[in-house]
Amino acid sequence: MTIWKLRNNNPLRKSYVTNNIKINEFDALIRITVEMSKYLYPYIREILKSKEDIEENSVIWNDFNKRFIELIKERFNMESMRVKKLLNQAENDEIIIKSLLILSFCISNQGYQKLKNFLYDF
Repeated sequence: MTIWKLRNNNPLRKSYVTNNIKINEFDALIRITVEMSKYLYPYIREILKSKEDIEENSVIWNDFNKRFIELIKERFNMESMRVKKLLNQAENDEIIIKSLLILSFCISNQGYQKLKNFLYDF
């Protein structure tokens, strides 16, 4: 239940709530993200591979991109400039690829520390 409530701390969401996330909650979210990226790694890899060879594997990339945009429109505040940037096709691909690469780097033994360092530097 706590994790469900924490998602509302995202300022891009429609139902944004200004709560400070405690460090242990932040660490728990990082650990969950790392474990999910390990589980989803084959899919993440396939999506990235499809982007490299768009002519042959465009279906995978297009399906992923379409679902990504649907989720943003469904859950995020469409008035936000950051959200509009996510929906801008020219910038969208770069953001998606960077996010997928970061998640793919999380599958290593040091995945937790890598993601934590990246987020602290963000």
